[in-house]
Amino acid sequence: MKNIKRGQALWRRAKKIIPGGSQLLSKRSELFLPEQWPSYFKKAKGVFVWDLDGNKYIDTCASIGASILSYADADVNRAVKRAIDQGNVSTLNAPEEVELAELLCRLHPWAGMVRYARGGGEAMTVAVRIARAYTGKDKIAFCGYHGWHDWYLAANLANDKNLDGHLLPGLMPKGTPRCLAGTAMPFNYNKIEQLEKIVAGNKDIGVIAMEPVRDHEPKDNFLENVRHIADRVGAVLIFDEVTIGWRLMVGGAHLRYGVNPDIAVFAKGMSNGFPMAAIVGRSEVMQAAQDSFISSSSWTDRIGAVAALATIKKMISKKVPRHLEKIGLIIRAGLKELARELGIKLAITGFPQLICLSFEYGPKSQAVHTLFIQEMLKRGFIASSNIDVSYSLKAEHAKKYLGAAEQVFGIIKQAVHDNKVNQLLAGPVAHSKFLRLT
Repeated sequence: MKNIKRGQALWRRAKKIIPGGSQLLSKRSELFLPEQWPSYFKKAKGVFVWDLDGNKYIDTCASIGASILSYADADVNRAVKRAIDQGNVSTLNAPEEVELAELLCRLHPWAGMVRYARGGGEAMTVAVRIARAYTGKDKIAFCGYHGWHDWYLAANLANDKNLDGHLLPGLMPKGTPRCLAGTAMPFNYNKIEQLEKIVAGNKDIGVIAMEPVRDHEPKDNFLENVRHIADRVGAVLIFDEVTIGWRLMVGGAHLRYGVNPDIAVFAKGMSNGFPMAAIVGRSEVMQAAQDSFISSSSWTDRIGAVAALATIKKMISKKVPRHLEKIGLIIRAGLKELARELGIKLAITGFPQLICLSFEYGPKSQAVHTLFIQEMLKRGFIASSNIDVSYSLKAEHAKKYLGAAEQVFGIIKQAVHDNKVNQLLAGPVAHSKFLRLT
């Protein structure tokens, strides 16, 4: 194992003074490699990351999907540095806000207005607030993962397993007002009958929020049917494109399927990791924001808009989604072939741009997953169950990744055969769900 003493030492310090250790659940060390994960970076450039001990890695996670162009992109950084030198904020507004809004409306001809935030979760909350203000109805039907705010966690007030099928199991609703119970009801992707049941039993559904796609393609006109239901019951349809947006095509996945929402929400990937989010919607719906109170000083900084403009323009000029798909297809096909040849029980789902891996060994699955991360780290890769392809991830990096995976699959095969998976782990098994870390 590489020397990662500084990273682990700092992580132990962090958990004493930062609840959970990290600001993002998905970056907690225990979800990757407990007691062995580098945890912190000193430098990040392109697809490479250097940890506090000077180890260099190829990062296939792209900051949990935030850096589609890869780290410290020269064009984005140049634009941001210029904005910093000219002044990030003032009592007056940044003109880039208007330029970005016009660009987003050109990319989404169905939309007419834009509001901004700085994170995906808060942007979804803004979208929900606007939708409720427009419809005058409180209840929400939703599909997928949409952040940490009260409107979403309210689903677990009635049944603490409601969110288990929506990416993160075990999310606790403590701190969420009990009076919100029954205001948010989940349905599963491609299960239109579940949404029909919700709207049939609740005449005051004002919002339908969902990811247009994530791991699977829509079936049997699913998106078209959701759109029809929203129109029929008078609900605002919100597409959460925080994760998938910009990866399948510039402007969002929903454009590929030809089904337009009333509001689309984008974040992180639209600005290559700089804090930025956009709520894009039909003018008559968005104007309802004027009937509520939605405001923040942080939403007026210049850097977010500047970074988003530079990122989106580069995605267009370099045809970035096409590159992501090309490299993702290489990796996905390579992993499938390796798993077949070596007899590894590996489920591979998701789009080429955002690959999801799942080892299927019953009770041993999480230990096998941990062994995979451990051995890939030894070979110089920041790896996990997701592969977020970035623009700087080239064919040569994909080849190296597959070469390392072949070696690791061989280790896993032998370990499973000998029933020694846990013995090969240098630390505990990675956590598989939300856990309170102390």
